[in-house]
Amino acid sequence: MRKYTLILLVAVLVVGCNSSKDKKAFKDDILNYVNPFIGTAGHGHTFPGATSPFGMVQLSPDTGLEGWDWCSGYHYSDNSIIGFSHTHLSGTGRSDLMDVMLMPFVGDVKLQAGTKENPDWGYRSRFSHDEEWASPGYYKVNLKDYDIMAELTVSPRCGIHRYTFPENINSHIILDLSHHFSTDSVIYTSLEVINNNTITGQRKTKGWGEPGEKYWSNQQLFFAMQVSKPFQSANVVTDDMIIEDKRAEGKNIKAILNFETKQNEKVLIKVGISAVSIENALKNLSNEIPDWNFDEVLAKTQAEWRSKLSTIAVSAPEETKNIFYTAFYHSLLAPCLYNDVNGEYLGSDKKVHTTQDFSNYTVMSLWDTFRAQNPLLTLITPDKTNDIINSMLAQYDEYGLLPVWSLWSSETNCMIGYHSIPVIVDAYFKGIRGYNVEKAYEAMKASAMQDEFGVKELKQYGYIPYDKYNKSVSTSLEYCYDDWCIAQIAKDLKRNDDYKYFMKRAATYKTYFDKEYKLMNGFSSKGKFRRPFDPFYSSYGECDWVEGNSWQYSFFVPHDVEGLIALHGDKNTFAEALDKLFSVPTDMSGHDVPIDITGLIGQYAHGNEPSHHVAYLYNYAGQPHKTQEKVHEIMTTLYTTQPDGLCGNEDCGQMSAWYVYSAMGFYPVNPAGGVYVFGKPMLDKADLKIGANTFTIEAHNLSKENIYIQSIKLNGEKYNKLYITHQDIVKGGKLEFEMGAQPSTNEFILTIPNRWDEQ
Repeated sequence: MRKYTLILLVAVLVVGCNSSKDKKAFKDDILNYVNPFIGTAGHGHTFPGATSPFGMVQLSPDTGLEGWDWCSGYHYSDNSIIGFSHTHLSGTGRSDLMDVMLMPFVGDVKLQAGTKENPDWGYRSRFSHDEEWASPGYYKVNLKDYDIMAELTVSPRCGIHRYTFPENINSHIILDLSHHFSTDSVIYTSLEVINNNTITGQRKTKGWGEPGEKYWSNQQLFFAMQVSKPFQSANVVTDDMIIEDKRAEGKNIKAILNFETKQNEKVLIKVGISAVSIENALKNLSNEIPDWNFDEVLAKTQAEWRSKLSTIAVSAPEETKNIFYTAFYHSLLAPCLYNDVNGEYLGSDKKVHTTQDFSNYTVMSLWDTFRAQNPLLTLITPDKTNDIINSMLAQYDEYGLLPVWSLWSSETNCMIGYHSIPVIVDAYFKGIRGYNVEKAYEAMKASAMQDEFGVKELKQYGYIPYDKYNKSVSTSLEYCYDDWCIAQIAKDLKRNDDYKYFMKRAATYKTYFDKEYKLMNGFSSKGKFRRPFDPFYSSYGECDWVEGNSWQYSFFVPHDVEGLIALHGDKNTFAEALDKLFSVPTDMSGHDVPIDITGLIGQYAHGNEPSHHVAYLYNYAGQPHKTQEKVHEIMTTLYTTQPDGLCGNEDCGQMSAWYVYSAMGFYPVNPAGGVYVFGKPMLDKADLKIGANTFTIEAHNLSKENIYIQSIKLNGEKYNKLYITHQDIVKGGKLEFEMGAQPSTNEFILTIPNRWDEQ
């Protein structure tokens, strides 16, 4: 294990672990099983810095800005740090934010960051991973070029830095507001030196939101920054020229704070942020970090993490616990809080709104998270789900549609589908209803009946023709699932005409099933399949698929697996099709194959979301032992404790939530169906706390060889189903798996219900 396991020795809570009791408490601390460096190498795109559960601030080091693998600002392959900024995205396929970057240094004043090839040219510093630590809510690194120890922690809306300087008459901290993944995206910045320990300012960036009258794309952030040690002077910099004024505005604005420091002198900086105003940033700061007690802030944030992570108490080998709790940690980073302590936030209409009865959230990567991360939140924190849905409805009021991929006050319209809908429907049928249900239904219909993003063509033709709309098949298949979800709530609300209409649309997937290939294929407005047909083809350009190909999308019918099996002929031919998916060559065709398609086993792509339910489909075909084999292979080869221990983008918790569910032994194949399909557990025992109840999962005789479920008990009674319902879990009880080295000869009931009224 990395040195991050030693973090509590230097962090907070106790001065030292002198007694055997203290040492045991240190070893057993659940935070020590979380390694924020997992996912920071390869294509994981995670950040190692400090954040609170679902916090607005993600205070983390930035090491590079030059390419796709630096979407989070940090990549483990680097050996120098540019600085520490306050907002980051976890595991996304596109980059943004990185607001309000600070960097301490000593010696000559430097106005540029420098480069990886020549760090000495700027204020960038070399560092070693051997002198870098990270744990939930805390990050620490030694900046080798300056002999400065940097420590970071956060409250929900604020960050606090602690820099331990050497003795030097020329110590500095630079505030660089021009720092961004793309400097062309910086629209406007400003700062004002209020006095010798306070600076305030603003930053606007255009991010990746779509331009145009409707698709608001600008992100707006205000900040208030205070320094524990009054600076002797402050140099305000405009376009890399030091000016005499104490205030500046433009696209390239910086400030350099100058100090004289003693050996091991600690200089603290605390920063509050707001999307509304400087006044609100100051309110956030005074409310959440009123003093200069770094350890107290850290202790509070660590306590929040312990509380959240302790919702699932597991017994497993050390390595498995590291992977599990890191996955659980990553599952709790997004969505992100998006209102100030007074309830104000900047809405999608660019107006200031006030929320009093819910917390507003943003950073909803719904194409990813509706599959497992959002359903996981309904289990462990249903109140958060109510807040998320109320936030969705607030965007509906402000923007006219439910979120697709919300980012601060912008709707990026990134990816496909209207996947707010399964999140709402899942919550509704699980009894999570702390929102206006009628309004939610109205909002779902508005998104499903719009005239953009292929919906117009869907309404006109009854499917989306490939010659009328690019990315037609992926888009339509995702809409089929969302429309099935609307139909279920329409039925419950007695909207029978709506139920029939949306169920008809939900069956559109059958249009694309090409019987010659037994795969999904593009279908034209003239009623013809695409010819020639290459199921390995994928492209960012003209293509029937989004971040995938026909192999990966041909099994995306989570709402009607039995109907998909019928298209193949029978369960055996369907299982053969799954076998083929996992065994065909991993090669892709296309001149610009999407880089997101990673983690390949055959053409199964675990590094991207459309494949995430597929290994569980063998259960529906009557071959559960193959689900157990594939899930075991995925968990043991595509998740590790190393920095490259994720096989693809973490995607705001989805990649990790898949592991959390799968390690417990089940997964929501239909995310809004209330049914969890059995796979293969990785944990000897897991106690899942749900309100006042506890649901315990035990896997007896689990080992590297014993990967097959032999028999199952629920609450001490023989259980021969291949699934368990949400209601069975939330009322508490005990699920037991008996494991063995060969597929079970016991007979299981093969029918798996797909919706609430079938259970």
